[in-house]
Amino acid sequence: MNRGVYSLALRALSPLVWLWMAHRARRAGGQWGIFSPERFGRAAAPSPLPSPSFPSWTKPVWLHAVSLGETRAAQPLLQALLDRGLPVLLTHMTATGRAEGQRLFPAAIARGQLRQTWLPYDFPGATRRFMDSHQPRCGLLIEREIWPNLLAAARRARVPMALVSARYSASSLRQAGRMGSVMREALAGLDRVLAQTSEDAARLAQAGAPTPIVTGNLKFDLVLPAPQVQAGRAWRAQAGRPVVAVASTREGEDSGFIAAIKRHAVAAGGPDAPLFLLIPRHPQRFDEAARQLAEAGLSFVRRSEGVEPGPDTVVVLGDTLGEMAFYYAASDVAIVAGSFAPLGGQNLIEACAAGVPVIVGPHTFNFKQAAEDAIAAGAAWRVADAGQAVDTAVALLADTPRRQAASLAARAWFDMHAGATRRTLDALAPWLD
Repeated sequence: MNRGVYSLALRALSPLVWLWMAHRARRAGGQWGIFSPERFGRAAAPSPLPSPSFPSWTKPVWLHAVSLGETRAAQPLLQALLDRGLPVLLTHMTATGRAEGQRLFPAAIARGQLRQTWLPYDFPGATRRFMDSHQPRCGLLIEREIWPNLLAAARRARVPMALVSARYSASSLRQAGRMGSVMREALAGLDRVLAQTSEDAARLAQAGAPTPIVTGNLKFDLVLPAPQVQAGRAWRAQAGRPVVAVASTREGEDSGFIAAIKRHAVAAGGPDAPLFLLIPRHPQRFDEAARQLAEAGLSFVRRSEGVEPGPDTVVVLGDTLGEMAFYYAASDVAIVAGSFAPLGGQNLIEACAAGVPVIVGPHTFNFKQAAEDAIAAGAAWRVADAGQAVDTAVALLADTPRRQAASLAARAWFDMHAGATRRTLDALAPWLD
């Protein structure tokens, strides 16, 4: 498939894409702007105007973080760019990513140093208009966002492009092969490829990317917000019970965890029984998780309602956004979900940053190297299913020396991998001066 055929196919399929986006918007909430001018490459203003409090807005560094996870991953790099006094244009595809950017950088947005917009659809005209409107000095794509027409428009506008903290799985390599020349041409159009691991670098090179170098995973440079960490630890002390976080559950996973939690709640009982934090990954599933807990007959409270758990409470439903550091700091053990169905897993690095031992499931291909390294370091365990995960967590609660050793290993493993932001900035230095 060449780029012309790709563009025709994209136009033909675009009504289905918009229907899918509308469905997600109804379920997830938030303003998606599916047919907003920004989605078609038209800036809100004819040109990027300066802000009175930040008059040096010109030639911004453009950083694309598709959704919530990528926005969080980009936080250390974004903060470093802002600290250098650079104007930053931040783009997203989802409402959760855009909301997270607003939550993380309110001061930079208020002074006009950081601006947010939607990434345009990958139509040739939309991507050309985007480049002409914003005139970025360079573009930084987080993790795996390869769009053929977007990269072609950047080449036409002479905007250097980098794939940053890049991860590229074996399935991504197979998919690129099936797409033919269009994906190879897109990857070849990148000016820098900064990979998370040597395995990612090798697969990217095989797919056609120019000489990838390994700079590491930006997620290892995250700084947990101190107020959340302090609040989480105070909450744990007030609870007076061991706490297990079941974090970032995705569709189809909650029922298995709820069944295992119920089994332990019936067996243990009493004021010293473990307290479980059940934290769905996506806000549209909060009410569904509450329904399942009620049907299971488990006593639970919702974090959003501000009700403190009582002695009979079994589960606290984590139905808030932007508080993952609080949840991990409040926990003695963390089960990181998204890995108990074939979904690729969720980020376990944040839990290790909080010094919390981690349990993951069998499906961690989105974080393959990180999961394997954490297990090898004694910071994490892999189990087969939700039932084994809860059993392992409860066993760790009862084995204080083992749990404390794993906690120290988790934090040491996290500290050992720091520095990806510095290495990334060094590789991008010619574009940032």
